[in-house]
Amino acid sequence: MNSSQRYHGTGPGAITPDGCAVDYYTMLTPSGEPERIHAAIPEGASILELGAGAGRITHSLLDLGHRVVAVDESPEMLAHIKGAETVCSSIQSLALHRTFDLVLLMSFVIETSDDEARRAFLRTCREHVADDGCVILQRQPPEWYDTIEPFERETGDGRTVRMTEVSRPGPGLLAATMEYTVDDRRWTHFFLSKRLDDDFLEAELSEAGLELSGFLDGDRGWVRAVPR
Repeated sequence: MNSSQRYHGTGPGAITPDGCAVDYYTMLTPSGEPERIHAAIPEGASILELGAGAGRITHSLLDLGHRVVAVDESPEMLAHIKGAETVCSSIQSLALHRTFDLVLLMSFVIETSDDEARRAFLRTCREHVADDGCVILQRQPPEWYDTIEPFERETGDGRTVRMTEVSRPGPGLLAATMEYTVDDRRWTHFFLSKRLDDDFLEAELSEAGLELSGFLDGDRGWVRAVPR
């Protein structure tokens, strides 16, 4: 299966290789994530943010006193990030030859249905995390895959978010289309993702030279790993 079968997007403005709409992502604001991350790492920590997008989390981490290197494969996304060092690269091919107190991989990127890509993401995390540092990954709690159904919600800031065409094409797999509407603009983003049960994730981390060390605030959607 090629990447366009796993994710693709439509709508006005630039669309990234993984189907994300740049114009829409520039509208998004944090929902407490930067503070949660800040509480889990040392003051002034160096952070490598993989898949930083348009800087939704980056800018708040900078404001909290961290030094951030923001990585994304979309130059259109990176153009919106101010105050951080930016690197235009895929996660798989990144080779900065330096390490960080924290390597951050959010937005459920780790749940790709491409097993080889996931293992490459984790190898990149291990290669760039300091021996006394940590990796923070964001995933959906495994049970989400069993319970999620189509929905529609108003966000309160003029956006409408819908999940449609939900299907489960294979064991542990979920396919769906997200639809985002703002005024007369509409974007869609199709994704195919894979459920990461704890045992499976621990095995994937171990293969990359990492080990699961816990969850942020007990939330199983926020995984903390450290070098083995």
